[in-house]
Amino acid sequence: MEYRNLGRSGLKVSTITMGTMTMGGKGWASMVGSQGVDEARRLIDMCLDAGVNLIDTANAYSAGASEEIIGEVLGGKRKNDVLIATKARFPMGDGINNQGLSRHHLIRECEASLKRLNTDVIDLYQVHQWDGQTPLDETMAALDTLVQHGKVRYIGCSNFSGWHIMKAMGISASDHRHRFVSQQIHYTLEAREAEYELLPISIDQGLGVLVWSPIAGGLLSGKHRRNHTPEGSRQAAGWTEPPIRDVDRLWSIVDVLVETAESRGVSAAQVALAWLIGRKAVTSVIIGGRTEEQFRDNLAAADLKLTEDERNRLDTVSAPPILYPYWHQMQTAAERLGEADLSLLGPHIAKA
Repeated sequence: MEYRNLGRSGLKVSTITMGTMTMGGKGWASMVGSQGVDEARRLIDMCLDAGVNLIDTANAYSAGASEEIIGEVLGGKRKNDVLIATKARFPMGDGINNQGLSRHHLIRECEASLKRLNTDVIDLYQVHQWDGQTPLDETMAALDTLVQHGKVRYIGCSNFSGWHIMKAMGISASDHRHRFVSQQIHYTLEAREAEYELLPISIDQGLGVLVWSPIAGGLLSGKHRRNHTPEGSRQAAGWTEPPIRDVDRLWSIVDVLVETAESRGVSAAQVALAWLIGRKAVTSVIIGGRTEEQFRDNLAAADLKLTEDERNRLDTVSAPPILYPYWHQMQTAAERLGEADLSLLGPHIAKA
């Protein structure tokens, strides 16, 4: 297992993070999984034995049950090499103030997460999504308070746009508050929009990148093919995240993934994960699954190194369209990445 610094911080995290949305099985999360304490213990032990040192969860996963299960498994006796990341923003009750990024909600939910996780401190506390109603200086001040009080060690954001991130970073700098060390985003071979702004911002601002749903909810696992949805999958149950806007492109990507995997004697999921781990801006990919077999397979991606030819073929079949303003001033956009891998903007821009 390889370990990388989380952004500009000194915190080192494994290139594979354990995701826990499948734990608890309450509410909407029941479509994804319903692991209880015993099964979660086996999966957590498996991940830790493989070298994973970061577990990612959220208060909204099964209405807090995911955090409770993690807290019970770790038993309040956390080893120094186990890091916990959680999030807050979504509704945690019917009350008018039981959601959002207000000081009231963030501080209360952090304290509730600490109790559920059975710990004194959260290693990485992430705002789960943009609020749009709370002044951002209030949000950043609340997060800074949690760090100052020792309840949180680092802060990050999830599902922010480029301007959201830069506004937050500007407020942190002007108010001399703790800044985000990472952002958690959706980024896969099928969904490469992050290459236009989010990844260049991460390189420029020194943000770590944690990737959620790195095999697109299983669509890039090789088990889903044209006109075939596996029985028992979340898609078969009606799950529609992430949205697929170009189905033909998706299956073309899957075809290349499967061909590459077969030539290497590995799974398509491992190839998709290895492609992400090899991207310059990516710090860690968050894997999840319903079974030990799925976790074991995903964990093996940590040791898979793709050749330049394999990466080029995947880059080509998955290349996103050129979006404004990059089609207008491609070279300028590429130059702004400095020493970064220009392929972050796709082969069409890297060659401009």
